[in-house]
Amino acid sequence: MADQLIDETDREILELLREDARRTLGDIGARVTLSTAAVKRRIDRMQENGVIVGYTVQIDHAKLGWAIEAFTELRFTGTTKVGEIVRTTTRMPEAQAVFTIAGDPDALVWLRVRDMGHLQQTIDEIRRHHQVTGTKTLMVLDSWTRGQQWPHPS
Repeated sequence: MADQLIDETDREILELLREDARRTLGDIGARVTLSTAAVKRRIDRMQENGVIVGYTVQIDHAKLGWAIEAFTELRFTGTTKVGEIVRTTTRMPEAQAVFTIAGDPDALVWLRVRDMGHLQQTIDEIRRHHQVTGTKTLMVLDSWTRGQQWPHPS
């Protein structure tokens, strides 16, 4: 259905906004060869249709002291409801996202922490939840995300 809501020009506009959501309508128009008014109409339509659901800022978390990222696989007792799986970590400031998944494990949690001691405390806190039966933590060495430019050391 989303393919019916947008065309190739809309996709170009979305990519430009994903690269920099603060781009001016004039800049976008020049890049996709549309007037500023036409770009505004297209963006407004995509917002109304729910294709664009918000705008955000990219943060260098390392500069804020939260340089370490990890993913933790969680396993739960067989009677745990999906909503409870999500609630296990969403109240933790270290949890950046929670993905419930089919199969083994039951969930994957994206964590961001200050240092290894903080990671250990976070994992210990997760393990204290009475329905968690096991964890496995994977450290992030480097990352790439579509539409985001990451500074990489040479």
